[in-house]
Amino acid sequence: MKKKKLKIPRLLTLPGIIGLAALALVIMSSCQSEQGSKVDEVRKVSQVQHPDWSRYATIYEVNIRQYTPEGTFEAFESHLPRLRELGVDILWLMPIHPIGEKNRKGELGSYYSVKDYYGVNPEFGTMEDFKELVESAHQHGMHVIIDWVANHTSWDNKLTEEHPEWYDKDSTGNYISPHNWTDVIQLDFSEPGLREYMKNALKYWVIEADIDGYRCDVAGMVPTEFWNDARLELEKLKPVFMLAEAEEPEHHNRAFDMSYSWELLHTMNSIAKGEMTADKIDTVLEKNNKRFPKDSYRMRFTTNHDENSWNGTVFERYGEGAKAFAALTFTVPGMPLIYSGQEVGLDKPLEFFQKDVIEWIDRKDFTEFYKKLIKLKHENKALRNGKLGGELEKVKTSKNKSVYAFVREARNDKIFVILNLTGEELNVNLKGKNYFGTYKEIFTGNKADFDRQPRFKLKPWEYRVYASH
Repeated sequence: MKKKKLKIPRLLTLPGIIGLAALALVIMSSCQSEQGSKVDEVRKVSQVQHPDWSRYATIYEVNIRQYTPEGTFEAFESHLPRLRELGVDILWLMPIHPIGEKNRKGELGSYYSVKDYYGVNPEFGTMEDFKELVESAHQHGMHVIIDWVANHTSWDNKLTEEHPEWYDKDSTGNYISPHNWTDVIQLDFSEPGLREYMKNALKYWVIEADIDGYRCDVAGMVPTEFWNDARLELEKLKPVFMLAEAEEPEHHNRAFDMSYSWELLHTMNSIAKGEMTADKIDTVLEKNNKRFPKDSYRMRFTTNHDENSWNGTVFERYGEGAKAFAALTFTVPGMPLIYSGQEVGLDKPLEFFQKDVIEWIDRKDFTEFYKKLIKLKHENKALRNGKLGGELEKVKTSKNKSVYAFVREARNDKIFVILNLTGEELNVNLKGKNYFGTYKEIFTGNKADFDRQPRFKLKPWEYRVYASH
């Protein structure tokens, strides 16, 4: 469209100049507003087609090295019936590839120092062992995604010899290690050949092992266009599920089903320490709604391999509030994550670069806790992932800075959640009527009829999850 020319008089008085300047500002503001609205509109549009099975799913992160004394695919496979009974839907396996030896950290090295994108870590087993694990997981009704490290490789990856031009180098021609990750070197995704190689490698594991997608390490350090193209190529093979280790709205437009919700994690950590109040959760979730496409999945978690190894266990960060915050991650919009051992109350940080087997202690209270939450996730339509789930509607209380309460409702299903996010006993009044209804509390089985504004006591860190029935 051609722009209309402004007719400017040859002689202008001072008021005329001021008026013209004001007009110019209005036009500029209008253009910026229009551009801003277009940006917002783009953020709300997603072309990602989520697999149907992901709509009610819970994801479980598997640390093969530490899961069993053997640390193998075969040994982990024996846990599949237990995990299926727990209700797990998606198994995310930390990197399964051979680990670099040059500049290795620790005794066994980092899983994220990949020596061969087409190989299997011999410590875990063989390619046939891995295929058998994937097939067995499928037979148990679970889907499998594997960790993919596209941003960097080990120093002794064969690509350093075959394609040294695919790596970033400093002014003296030396390889570059991102951050302080001295055991790896940075790839250069401006190289078309690298992009093709990486897409072919991604397709290889879907074709050969029938995996169901990827968790993509430091996804924000790799160009989004690459992920967009890779998703398109993978979808030609089968419906896949893609998780980005990032918190960027643009990833959801075409490439990824789900991203990390670090901001919520950090907010929960701060609330547990008493540095923030419970109502700050609203700020995070409202920001989430504005920035991300409506049908985006956000991964909700209280721990994962990084948090556990580097920042402390859930008990070190949340204390007696560990279950209350976990209940929050299962009931706000998003997909909840369980890390290896979390379901039995893992209470030690696992070593990252050496063997450190999970202590499978008999904490049935934690196992039953997660089993009930997953069952609710499966059965209650208000907890569906993405746009099919119910919108979160805040329930106001007399203790909004200490208690986080909300309802979600979708297709005749409803949940009502009340969480005391402090270590103090509280007398609480509920306000409004949006929580009115008949429910059953999922942990106690007690029925509750809310048809008035009750007053009741909440114990320190007490959580109540009511479901309509």
